[in-house]
Amino acid sequence: LRQSSHGLLFFLLSLLQFNPLLAYSLKSCTVTSPDNTTEVWVGCSDQGLAAVPDDVPRNATSLDLSSNHIVMINSGDFNSLSKLRYLHMKTNWISGVDDGAFGDLSELLELEMDKNNFTKLSDNMFHGLWKLTILSLEENQITHVSPRALQSLISLKTVRLNYNQLQTVEIRTILQLPNLQELFLEFNILTSFQTNNLQVNTSNLRTLSIGHNYIQRFSITTDIFPHLQSVHLSGPSGLKWDVPNSTFLRSLTVLDLHMVDVSCDTFVRMLQSTESLQTLALTAMTNRRVLAALVGISCRNRVVTSLDLSENGFVTIADTLLRSCSQLTELDLSFNDLQDMSDLALTSLKQLRCLELNNNYLKTVPRAIRGLSTLEIFNLSFNFISELTCSDFLNLTRLTELHLDQNRISVVDGCVFQDLKNLRVLNISGNAVRKLVDFFKVNSKKLEVLDLSGNFLIVLKQGDFRNLPSLRYLDLQSGKYYPANNGAFEGLNGLKTLIVTPFMHNVMNFTGMPQLENLKLLVTFSLKSSYDNPEPPFTHLPSLKNLIIEKYDGQYDMSADFLKGLKCLENFRADRFFSLFQPIPNLQALDLSNNKLRSLDFLIWANLSALRQLTLRHNELTVINETVLQSLPALTYLDLFGNPFSCDCSNAGFIQWVISNNQTQVVNAHQYDCAFPLSKKGTKLLDFDVQSCWMDVSFLCFISSTCLVVLTLLSSFIYHFLRWQLAYGFYLFLAFLYDSRKKKKGTPHQFDAFVSYNVHDEAWVYREMLPVLEEEQGWRLCLHHRDFQPGKPIMENITDAIYGSRKTICVISRHYLQSEWCSREIQMASFRLFDEHKDVLILLFLEEIPTQQLSPYYRMRKTVKRRTYLSWPQAGQHTGVFWQNVRRALETGDGPTDNNLLTGPADS
Repeated sequence: LRQSSHGLLFFLLSLLQFNPLLAYSLKSCTVTSPDNTTEVWVGCSDQGLAAVPDDVPRNATSLDLSSNHIVMINSGDFNSLSKLRYLHMKTNWISGVDDGAFGDLSELLELEMDKNNFTKLSDNMFHGLWKLTILSLEENQITHVSPRALQSLISLKTVRLNYNQLQTVEIRTILQLPNLQELFLEFNILTSFQTNNLQVNTSNLRTLSIGHNYIQRFSITTDIFPHLQSVHLSGPSGLKWDVPNSTFLRSLTVLDLHMVDVSCDTFVRMLQSTESLQTLALTAMTNRRVLAALVGISCRNRVVTSLDLSENGFVTIADTLLRSCSQLTELDLSFNDLQDMSDLALTSLKQLRCLELNNNYLKTVPRAIRGLSTLEIFNLSFNFISELTCSDFLNLTRLTELHLDQNRISVVDGCVFQDLKNLRVLNISGNAVRKLVDFFKVNSKKLEVLDLSGNFLIVLKQGDFRNLPSLRYLDLQSGKYYPANNGAFEGLNGLKTLIVTPFMHNVMNFTGMPQLENLKLLVTFSLKSSYDNPEPPFTHLPSLKNLIIEKYDGQYDMSADFLKGLKCLENFRADRFFSLFQPIPNLQALDLSNNKLRSLDFLIWANLSALRQLTLRHNELTVINETVLQSLPALTYLDLFGNPFSCDCSNAGFIQWVISNNQTQVVNAHQYDCAFPLSKKGTKLLDFDVQSCWMDVSFLCFISSTCLVVLTLLSSFIYHFLRWQLAYGFYLFLAFLYDSRKKKKGTPHQFDAFVSYNVHDEAWVYREMLPVLEEEQGWRLCLHHRDFQPGKPIMENITDAIYGSRKTICVISRHYLQSEWCSREIQMASFRLFDEHKDVLILLFLEEIPTQQLSPYYRMRKTVKRRTYLSWPQAGQHTGVFWQNVRRALETGDGPTDNNLLTGPADS
């Protein structure tokens, strides 16, 4: 279908989806698998690789390493790739291959190493490639082929060595390959091709291309090419053709002579030795007079049916040039300088089926074609035709393909094509068409492809395409918007693919196309439901499977119901727009690249349960929420390249998912760059240490909570069971510190007892205690109001008084228990008690105080000493006995004693 079919193929390929292979997120490669096949394609091209990557899946069947910086193929580079069948290493810097480096590639069929730095093919270079059928080494600097270099390639059928430095002698080894069918040696430095120098008995060669060399002699004097079908030659003038027996080239059907200036006699010998010749190319000839003679000679050879006269600089075609060519079925006059043709130039071509007039300077359709009733393919593209008339294609009733693209046509009238009843392909793209006049008169029931892209359509009218029931492909792409009236696509019941540029806010009326499967919209403005047609735009497209929306500039907003009704949609790609998704249960591929997306949360509610491929390249995504990925259970292919990722703990879950998931391939994940924070800019996303996130959050929380629980339990246990013992140890330590300081001084006791009391009990001390203990019994007592040294810190006075007295008498009352200084005094006395293990503490209770109200210091004394105490209330009227007991306590030694001399009852 030529160029229009190429456009259709390109469009369908853009919609073609692959089954990404499971469990691979390779460092520099992408893995895909075509639908319904076992093929595994690994693409590593243009990744800046200096060596073959070591993470290529073992089940790979195709590996592309093109456009990298590989300089050497080493042993072991392809170990374990036993299923590989296609290996492409074009455009690298490879200069050598280790012997046996391809040894594991026993299934390899095609090896491409064009545009490298090879200078020779050495022994055992291709050892192990028993099944190789295609070897391409174009555009290297190969000067030598070792006799054993290709010896092991017993299955090789095609060798491409164009653009090297090979001489004639080097092709002997190549032609000895037993199954060789195609040999391409263009742009080398061959000077001759002679069978007597080849040392070959017989060859299976079908195609020999040795053009653009310096061949002066072409000689086949033995019957070693019984299957040769095509020869391409070019070279200097004076080429000598030596094929003495026509049976030597009995299978030759194609002879291509490019820039070969031969005499008519030599040309006649060529034709005489190629009796089966069908296709003849005489291109880029410099001598126009000789060329005309050669055309006449070739046309008189009734076997030639296809004649190529391109690139010869013809300005016009006279009526005599092709007069003898009545047997021609194909004629190529492209890439000339044609401005005109004689009306009779093609009169004799009664069997012509294909005519190529593209890439010339024609301003009108030549009248010479009007009598070509057998013409099936007519190419007028890339000319300067500005107008088509209703008689231009009269009587071309067998025409199936018409190419008028890249001209200057401004109006297309339906009458122009009214005789083309068998037309299947019509290409009018790249013109200046503004309107279709009575286009419904085309009336070609068999037209399948119509390409009107790249024009300047003003409007599509109702019924413009109604007489095209077989149309399958319609391309109306334009750089400028245009309206489509209601019913513009009426009658296109069989249309499968539509490419269209909608008009402004009007979504167009997509009705009348019940079988439409592929739709591509090129949007110039916001696309929403119109006021006249408020329903969602694709409601009447029940078969739509593939939808592509591209926007030329600006951002695109869609209504929430935009995709409503697309029950069969499988693949959706949209550029520079954002939508609130409706559930699309059958969607398998989604491409939202270049949409400035900052979040993917909208996908959670889209019910994309069948989605396998998700492409989100070049958006503004910084953090990927794992919940989104969990909402896509069938996802096997994810492409997020070109997003400004944040390399911190907010992406830790996503990074861990990329590394560990066994279902989804994250394409080029190892190439994702960090954009935030600035300190991480320039590093790779997968290089971020996610373990630091788990340590900082989860692990630390676990350790902290565990320690807190243990500490709480331990504190409760100590409080209930060991609090007094612990306090005892603490006070013992403090007493040790105080006593150590006093012992160093060696000061003798100045007082018999230090009296610790509260100011509220001072009257009792002076009224009851002092007269008895000092005056009657003669003890030296230390009282703080009387004996403390003025100006010295209080605590220091208390310490000196306690350690400067043999005993400490604590006069305890409720006021005493509430006094801070009294509390410190009894603490200090207790410290001394614990340290010296001496009976230095005497407790006098002025009131009856329950045990539970005593502070730990008083309870501690009972706990440690387990002895009774002196109680003034219990003395009653027997105060004399009370003071005698105090005297006995003061008289006792400092050592521990268990004598129960006191009047109070024991309290344990």
